[in-house]
Amino acid sequence: MPEGDTVWNTARVLERALQGDVLTGSDFRVPQLATTDLTGWTVAESASRGKHLLLRLTHGERAMTLHSHLRMDGAWRAYAPGERWTGRPAHLIRVVLRTKRSVAVGYHLHEVALLPTAEEGRLLDHLGPDLLGADWDPDEAVRRIAARPEVPIGEALLDQRNLAGVGNLYKAETLFLRGLWPWTPVSAVADLAGTVKLAQKLVASNRGRWTQTTTGSLRRGQTSYVYGRRAQPCRRCGSAIQKEDQEERITYWCPRCQPKPAAEAPSGHPTAALERTEGSS
Repeated sequence: MPEGDTVWNTARVLERALQGDVLTGSDFRVPQLATTDLTGWTVAESASRGKHLLLRLTHGERAMTLHSHLRMDGAWRAYAPGERWTGRPAHLIRVVLRTKRSVAVGYHLHEVALLPTAEEGRLLDHLGPDLLGADWDPDEAVRRIAARPEVPIGEALLDQRNLAGVGNLYKAETLFLRGLWPWTPVSAVADLAGTVKLAQKLVASNRGRWTQTTTGSLRRGQTSYVYGRRAQPCRRCGSAIQKEDQEERITYWCPRCQPKPAAEAPSGHPTAALERTEGSS
């Protein structure tokens, strides 16, 4: 799942494969960059910001950034020259970057753009503190989330304007460990700071490895408490894990360990309308 840790790890893959080398060729298979040739440019740095990948390039005094976003299905792979590309089907390739020692291939990338490095802010300035960045500031993340008290906590954690790097997996697991129903309004979360700090801790714990675990186990089928475990028994209480849409995403939770608050469900939760209808009959 491409969340903050996966993007950070991907940046390290590109760093090892390309950083410090001069590009001997490039191939962009996206319309807006189809005629771009980066041959002769030096890869100065590979970095990440939340879920955004930033490959910084220099050529003399010029500095450009190749920006890409993995979303749900993007990936970068690095190969030795002449090695077969086995990452994904060829029709999903969006970018190819070559040096004398490596070939980096970007599959199913989104929001691919080339812009002056000095202008990165126009793509990134809206983001909240980066969970894995030098700018991580839990107090600022809490301030941003608390500014919209009516928003369900599940949505607030996914909003990259609040904190950059949490995706569906870490949202679901954080809320389970904090005992929070995903539709609980931010205003009803007793320890918002504790929730934010836990989310950062979970993401950071998987930095440097590809297997994402929140349980501490790396064994297949044992890496999560609720995420991806619909109808399976809760590891704490045995209740069946629930799965439901939340805005444009899905969420998982345990109905016993994460009980709905006594107050009426937020309007965004499907049961709210049902409860109002039953109450008026």
